[in-house]
Amino acid sequence: MSDETIYSGLTQLGQNTPLPQTPEEAELERVPNPQGEFHYVARFTAPEFTSICPMTGQPDFAHLVIDYVPGQWLVESKSLKLFLLSFRNHGAFHEDCTVTVARRLVDLLEPVWLRIGGYWYPRGGIPIDVFYQTGQPPADVWIPDQGVATYRGRG
Repeated sequence: MSDETIYSGLTQLGQNTPLPQTPEEAELERVPNPQGEFHYVARFTAPEFTSICPMTGQPDFAHLVIDYVPGQWLVESKSLKLFLLSFRNHGAFHEDCTVTVARRLVDLLEPVWLRIGGYWYPRGGIPIDVFYQTGQPPADVWIPDQGVATYRGRG
């Protein structure tokens, strides 16, 4: 009997894994989807996503919501967490950060459908929200609202 499972190839889960210094250095990992014959939505929410402004070096903060309908692959959540944390010292505009996260996931997972909402807190008095999706979602899945209100300040 083999000790091999769908999780056997993972290198970060259950290990002391250092924080990647850049998104390019971060290793996203995937596992086979044991429910791949069904359409369903998986959601990851990162309410404390941070990066830095490439011009000023000041911190930027966002609330990211990632929804995807898996195909044959699932993203391993610890690797996703480390990938998202790797943006902490990465200088890029809001649009670039948001779409980079989405594209890396699409390239890795080849999902049936993926969308990301990047709800960025104001910089210079202007909040910037960035949205990306791969196409139309399957008709047979329930996709809830992302539940993040447009920035209103204190009012």
